[in-house]
Amino acid sequence: MPKRAATAKSEEVTVEGIFGPGGMLAKRHATYEFRPSQLAMARLVTDAFEKHQHAVIEAGTGTGKTLAYLIPAIRSGRRVVVSTATKSLQEQLFQKDVPFLQKHFAPNLKAALMKGRANFLCRQKVNQIEGQPVLRGIDEIDWFAQIRDWSKQTETGDRSELNFLPDDAELWNRIDARSDLCTGQKCAEFQRCFITAMHQRAEEADLIIVNHHLFFADLAIRHDDFGSILPEYSAVVFDEAHEIEDVASDYFGRQLSSYRFEELGRDAENLLRVLHIEAAPLRKHVARLRERARSFFERFPEREGRYPFGPAERSAFLDQNREAYDDLAASIKSVEAELSALSPKPEEVIALARRASEMRRELAFLLESEEKFYVYWYERRGRGVFLAATPIDLSQILREQLFERFDTVVLTSATLAVEGKFEYLKQRLGVMPANETVLPQEFDYRSQVLLYIPRGIPDVRQPSFAAGAAQEITRLLEISQGRAFCLFTSYAQMKDVFERVSGRLTFPMLLQGTAPRSVLLDRFRSTPNAVLFATASFWQGVDVPGAQLSCVIIDKLPFAVPSDPIVAARVRALMDDGRNAFAEYQVPEAVLALKQGFGRLIRSRADRGILSILDNRIQRMQYGKIFLESLPAYTVTQDLGDVARFMESHPQ
Repeated sequence: MPKRAATAKSEEVTVEGIFGPGGMLAKRHATYEFRPSQLAMARLVTDAFEKHQHAVIEAGTGTGKTLAYLIPAIRSGRRVVVSTATKSLQEQLFQKDVPFLQKHFAPNLKAALMKGRANFLCRQKVNQIEGQPVLRGIDEIDWFAQIRDWSKQTETGDRSELNFLPDDAELWNRIDARSDLCTGQKCAEFQRCFITAMHQRAEEADLIIVNHHLFFADLAIRHDDFGSILPEYSAVVFDEAHEIEDVASDYFGRQLSSYRFEELGRDAENLLRVLHIEAAPLRKHVARLRERARSFFERFPEREGRYPFGPAERSAFLDQNREAYDDLAASIKSVEAELSALSPKPEEVIALARRASEMRRELAFLLESEEKFYVYWYERRGRGVFLAATPIDLSQILREQLFERFDTVVLTSATLAVEGKFEYLKQRLGVMPANETVLPQEFDYRSQVLLYIPRGIPDVRQPSFAAGAAQEITRLLEISQGRAFCLFTSYAQMKDVFERVSGRLTFPMLLQGTAPRSVLLDRFRSTPNAVLFATASFWQGVDVPGAQLSCVIIDKLPFAVPSDPIVAARVRALMDDGRNAFAEYQVPEAVLALKQGFGRLIRSRADRGILSILDNRIQRMQYGKIFLESLPAYTVTQDLGDVARFMESHPQ
């Protein structure tokens, strides 16, 4: 790919001249602090771009890693994709960091923000719905009127601009731009389409900002030779790279859910209505499909959770439910045939028939395939049942499709290394030879943090542990005056301890599950002395700087549930290969999770606080050393008096 003149590197200015004391950043950034680790990271990323190498960089909180990879990226003269873990981080890069760079470093920089299609409005669907009796209730009528007016003004069509539309508004599912009913260039609105505009901006951009989900959706499509979502690029930076394996597993796997059948039926009925197609036989087959799908998925046990669905389990399931399965397969084939037989056949109908065909093939694969590359499982979550096949080992796929295909891949996060090494990450992701660095921490953790591991608490495997944990948490919260996250490895344990603690203290207590995640976080930030009880979803991506969060308590070392089908299959694969799955997979995964959980506490040089792990295996068991040696150099105590003295000496 040729050099892109708009962001060609200025030979006169060195990396030190930008990031060093008295450099360009010092003169142009209002909150600049010289950070040796930021300068070191910028050098490493610059080398990766110039020498066409891969790089793996652990950069702790406070490094300033965003500018440390963005500035070398735009100086490289190459088209670079930056992939983040979340849409909110994407938007922060695009709305805050990119304008800063355009103002001070690269006035001709062209950047594009790309998200999945479901984030954007479909103009054609709005046109089809307008004037039709398909809106449900006063709220939908009002929302639709506001969306219609907004569609005439917005440049992006991005749902994030709609601050009045609730997250769970079902209306959006009927008017978004997901590909299920998209007719592409044959659509009357193609030239004005928000997806078309997004792709055009990306084609012209030097810097393309995506999230991991979109990146791996694109990579999986390229893998199957089905085209691409992103334009051609030669380098990629992964921020929060510790999440790559989980996200990539979804996109290189196969999945089908009860919701997909409901959506297919609903979309077919809505399409016939807005296109004024009578098609009585098709309506009958669609109604039968919805009925048979409900009957089929009701055959799965009602217990919530994820369970194995390998060859033995599927064989037993089909022995008992063969008729329901055959009826569903026949029903979706009938809908597909009826859609294909319609004449005339609008493009939307062709797209719907294609979707029915894909679902029929996925259903057959998930119930009948014996490919050993995958682990098969099902999950009941609320009203939905999900069937899935997940790759057991992604390393070969990612080596071939990512690290061999692109000559510069930069992986960075605050949590990539175990005992200062990257062996776990490299094995899981198939990382090719790379420059590997754990950068020095920018914070003085020894003085800013006290790590408390209680001495007399029962073993986590004992029934008495919950009572002991509640007692320790109560004492810690009294010392910290609330202002704490209590993080748990299981939902049941969280609720049990919450009930034991909440009656003993007067601090405002927030419990995961009682409100949406974003609402709970806003309440925590705005409520003095609040305490939040939560599970894994709050272990990462949560930022509460300052005294409002002064204590983080974790109940157990966060080992993955060994009975989880994916974990069990990966453990078994390593053992079959003669390797130590506990040492090579389960411990390193738990170490990185613990580092994420503890990372919630210290977000600036001014932060002070208490970290506590209530699981005394971290000191009793041999593997506990690996956890302790992988954490920053905290001051450690087993004396609750030390905790009280620390908080008294660091009033906030």
